[in-house]
Amino acid sequence: MTSASVSDTAAAVPHLTVAERVARGKAARAEVPRSSHAAFEPASHRPDPVQVLQQQAQTRVPELVPIRYGRMLVSPFTFYRGAAMIMAGDLAATPRSGLHVQCCGDAHLSNFGVFASPERRLVFDLNDFDETLPGPWEWDVKRLAASMLIAARENDFRAKDQNRVVLDTVASYRTAITQFAAMKNLDVWYAHLDIDSALSELASQLAPRSVKRTEKALAKARTRDSMSAFAKLTHIVDGQPRIVAEPPLIVPIDDLLSGSERDEMFDELQTRLRSYRESLIHDRRVLLQEFRLTDFARKVVGVGSVGTRAWIALMMGLDGADPLFLQIKEAEASVLEEHLGPSAFANHGERVVAGQRLMQATSDIFLGWLHVESGLDDQPRDFYVRQLKDWKGSAEVEQMIPRGLAAYGRLCGWTLARAHARSGDRIAIAAYLGRGDVFDRALLEFSQAYAEQNARDYRALAKAVKSGRIVAETGL
Repeated sequence: MTSASVSDTAAAVPHLTVAERVARGKAARAEVPRSSHAAFEPASHRPDPVQVLQQQAQTRVPELVPIRYGRMLVSPFTFYRGAAMIMAGDLAATPRSGLHVQCCGDAHLSNFGVFASPERRLVFDLNDFDETLPGPWEWDVKRLAASMLIAARENDFRAKDQNRVVLDTVASYRTAITQFAAMKNLDVWYAHLDIDSALSELASQLAPRSVKRTEKALAKARTRDSMSAFAKLTHIVDGQPRIVAEPPLIVPIDDLLSGSERDEMFDELQTRLRSYRESLIHDRRVLLQEFRLTDFARKVVGVGSVGTRAWIALMMGLDGADPLFLQIKEAEASVLEEHLGPSAFANHGERVVAGQRLMQATSDIFLGWLHVESGLDDQPRDFYVRQLKDWKGSAEVEQMIPRGLAAYGRLCGWTLARAHARSGDRIAIAAYLGRGDVFDRALLEFSQAYAEQNARDYRALAKAVKSGRIVAETGL
């Protein structure tokens, strides 16, 4: 299999008229009614959720897997964050309109956030694409909607407020996709959500306390860059900056290997970084050449990703006071591939990067990929690369009041619609959804049913830990 983009095929791309695309959406609605998306019944042959997680763990770093289970056990919501593979199997049995987009594959609310654009503006967008793959647009919307309901329940919102959060999120997606359907192709491509402008618009809908908290969080995000990471993650050893060990969450290369083995691996890493550089466009290659590799460490990240191989590379530029931290994260097959077929990309790192560039309005300037034929475990692996921190920030969901979470849901709904509009038939999707709230209410019903299923799966994991079937490491 060779590398290929979603649209790079030998066949000519059909260019349907607007009327034909509207007809396509309405035909899909007739075949798969919007109300049908309310349905969720666990299949009689549904796999044991703990077994699914154990299956995923087979390719992960064994000593890190208990940390993943421990993080998933914090709450039903953190369980949901790590259960993308479980939900992918459930979604595969739900109705499909037949309209495909580039899916995020894991579009829960914590996979949206703020980060810096190359123009040094703070933007809001999707920020996790490990599971990205072309697929049904409604799968992303369902995962987002269910995450909103589960989060609202975690915050002990009244049932009425829980429902409003979900309905506002889905309605935002529906109205936004309709707006994008009326826009020119280039206007869709240039659309983005500038967080300062969005906050100005939302201020009138939020309590002054919520606005102040948000402004404080955004100010903090602007301080999260390579310089702040450098101050937090390094110390000086023999006059050279080195990454501080914090096992098992951060383990420098010096603690993994010693002597000639360490030197050989470091040389190999430098070679691999040169290979990664070739995945960047020319001007970013030139920029990256201004930095030299100084240190390397394994780092545990996220919830669902824990156990996959993730590294941080400390690069230094001018005079030892110009740091750049790169995150090098393993990319495995998307959880959607079992149900939708294999990716068109031979390298899963390239799959992630291609999906991210297609769905995001703007991406990290150092976003790229590489392949390692033989690493520490002598296994071939794919990776994608990006900056570790560049004004990154995420919502403190547990601090949100109902009105704040509903406003956040509207931001997420708009953003997901914009991402889908860039890759799919936005006109057909808008025609399918229509202007009424039939789909919104169907997804509320779906989310309520799936939140109950997620709670059962969470309890199954807790029971497996209590019985000794699996081991969980908490507090990490």
